[in-house]
Amino acid sequence: MATVIEETERVQQAPAAVARAGRSVTVIDDAGQVSVPSWVVDLDSFCRWVESDDVPEKLRVWYLKGEVWIDMSREQVNTHVLLKTRFYIVLGALVDAGRLGRLYADGLFLRNNAADVAGKPDATFASTATLLAKRLRPVPGKQGGIVELEGSPDMVLEVVSAGSVRKDTVTLKQAYWEVGAREYWLVDARQEPLTFDVFRRTAKGYSATRRQDGWLKSAVFGKSFRLTQQVDPALGDAVFNLEVR
Repeated sequence: MATVIEETERVQQAPAAVARAGRSVTVIDDAGQVSVPSWVVDLDSFCRWVESDDVPEKLRVWYLKGEVWIDMSREQVNTHVLLKTRFYIVLGALVDAGRLGRLYADGLFLRNNAADVAGKPDATFASTATLLAKRLRPVPGKQGGIVELEGSPDMVLEVVSAGSVRKDTVTLKQAYWEVGAREYWLVDARQEPLTFDVFRRTAKGYSATRRQDGWLKSAVFGKSFRLTQQVDPALGDAVFNLEVR
């Protein structure tokens, strides 16, 4: 498991091909190689680059106030993929049953011009009121369809991985506050006991929601949530349970 210091040292060692692009670029895991064109100089040009055929669709890239972050690490199956899937299942059913709005999986490209931020959260929720008021707006692609949403969602979720500790706990926490997301949900299941926090937006930053017997109240959903983990006796891997009340 990488510590924050180890992660920071790795981040500072960007591949030469990326550094030559003349941009401020952060590579979270340099197992591969991606070159950022020299014409990527601001948020608009970054979004055009991301939509181009030069960027693999599955590549996790962020633009954070003039800096490009490229995450080329592979997601852990048990502590990342399965965990995200549990949130999609439970929150998706909750949103659909109550017709609360839209829950977007990790393929959504979120952009906020005022905060100078763009990227792909692990999950994003926008209420019906937010969408109708156009606080989060669809952005058409150059080849048709909707390729991104611009504005302020109600909730964003990030699941911490070894290569994203500082990004998720510090950098994106500040970025999402500036974006205007009402809640930031942060989960880390890399070790037991897992951690699950719901941060609510205040005038000066995010404040952690007080836990009551393991339950966290979400003002966005009007429900309380509790995340637990156990071992599947048959398969031997982790099983996550997201309870709602």
